[in-house]
Amino acid sequence: MAEPITFPTLTPYLVVRDARAAIAFYEQALGAITIEVIETPEGKVMNAQLKIGDSMLMLNDEFPDYGSFGPKEGESVPVTIHISCTDIDNQFQRAIDAGGVVTMPLENQFWGDRYGQFRCPFGYNWSMGQAIG
Repeated sequence: MAEPITFPTLTPYLVVRDARAAIAFYEQALGAITIEVIETPEGKVMNAQLKIGDSMLMLNDEFPDYGSFGPKEGESVPVTIHISCTDIDNQFQRAIDAGGVVTMPLENQFWGDRYGQFRCPFGYNWSMGQAIG
């Protein structure tokens, strides 16, 4: 039996229109490592576990019969998921090159972070920050 996976206290769980495409995007854009993907007998992703840095991100396909929907095409949710970075310029650019859309340019901020935001192709808002100096 495999060793149980330990999750941090808080783990985002996203519902997306196309879980396989989302997994590929998060691997490319954020360096996510896919730990496990569980499918329904029909082949829909029921649960995917991705590791990003020292944290986990979980996601699944939409399940309309259970009221589980992701953001609609072109829609975003009023939540931002934040990533603390160690190489923010390269990490932010990687996310944009993979298909993220800049919603707040990466800049040095008055509170002491280099910080920026983007929206992923699945309607979720992400921010990245790194302490300056």
